[in-house]
Amino acid sequence: MDFNVKKLAADAGTFLSRAVQFTEEKFGQAEKTELDAQLENLLSKAETTKIWTEKIMKQTEVLLQPNPNTRIEEFVYEKLDRKAPSRMNNFEQLGQYMLDAGNDFGPGTAYGSALIKCGEAENRIGSAERELIHTSAVSFLAPLRNFLEGDYKTISKERKLLQNKRLDLDAAKARLKKAKVSESRSALWAEEVTKAEQDVRITQSEFDRQAEITRLLLEGIGSTHTHHLRCLNDYVDAQVTYYAQCYQYMVDLQKQLGSFPTFSSNNNQTTSASAMPNTGPPLSASSVPLSTLNNPITTDYKLSSSGTRKARVLYDYDAADSSELSLLADEVITVYSLPGMDSDWLMSERGNQKGKVPITYLELLN
Repeated sequence: MDFNVKKLAADAGTFLSRAVQFTEEKFGQAEKTELDAQLENLLSKAETTKIWTEKIMKQTEVLLQPNPNTRIEEFVYEKLDRKAPSRMNNFEQLGQYMLDAGNDFGPGTAYGSALIKCGEAENRIGSAERELIHTSAVSFLAPLRNFLEGDYKTISKERKLLQNKRLDLDAAKARLKKAKVSESRSALWAEEVTKAEQDVRITQSEFDRQAEITRLLLEGIGSTHTHHLRCLNDYVDAQVTYYAQCYQYMVDLQKQLGSFPTFSSNNNQTTSASAMPNTGPPLSASSVPLSTLNNPITTDYKLSSSGTRKARVLYDYDAADSSELSLLADEVITVYSLPGMDSDWLMSERGNQKGKVPITYLELLN
């Protein structure tokens, strides 16, 4: 017990003296042994690697698991070396809702069957996302975390030892300088000078040895970058696989849904062009028969006895030149034909404005 108290007191004294010395160096009141430029560059590179690795790792975790509460829970389970409880991700939860709704509405109905197919596709995407998270955690996040919690911690420990050795060396140099000044005044200080010189040699040797150990560790940062590059490639490959799977699932689902009617009809009519979503201009009449759009306007359209007729605009249309008229979806305009006019176009009037419009953008009104 007595030994421990003495050791604790000695360690406290050393800590305080180093703190005072470090403070004096900051204010330029004490000399400081500088590290060589190469070692300084290696230390800076290691610190930069640590900072950016932390940021990349944390943001990747946010990307893979946006829910902060879930991330904290998974972190706690990981530290306890226990497996986190399995839970549905967002895609799987949506897929389950769609499956339940489809079965409730009836698999024999168009809407119920479509919901079931959508639910199955969402579940597949959920499984693909789960695989992406697992692969990314093993091949990308784990190596980054191992560097921060392993290699960099070792570097930090040796760097701290190097700092202490440097402080010891500078303290020994200061004692030697003080002893030489005193020796010039009294011969009694000769023994102190000899002892101080020996302390400088010992602390210099310890500092050089620690500097070499730290340098060897820091030179491994280059290999760390190479390893992290391979991990980055693995992460990108996992993302490519995931997005390719999602795309294929959606393409297959789109084909399956294409066989379902978009609305119920009692008149044996197919989907009219007016029921199509306004997502962009249709194909030109010259390349697609108007009958496929079920548009009441055809090449042999019938106008009123006055030669004019009202029409509703199906899609936004931007005029290509001054001979055409820009239109907005759902507005009603007056249309008519002129002799010799292209059959794919009609003249339109809106107030005092006139211009040509493609007939595939219009629905004639009764």
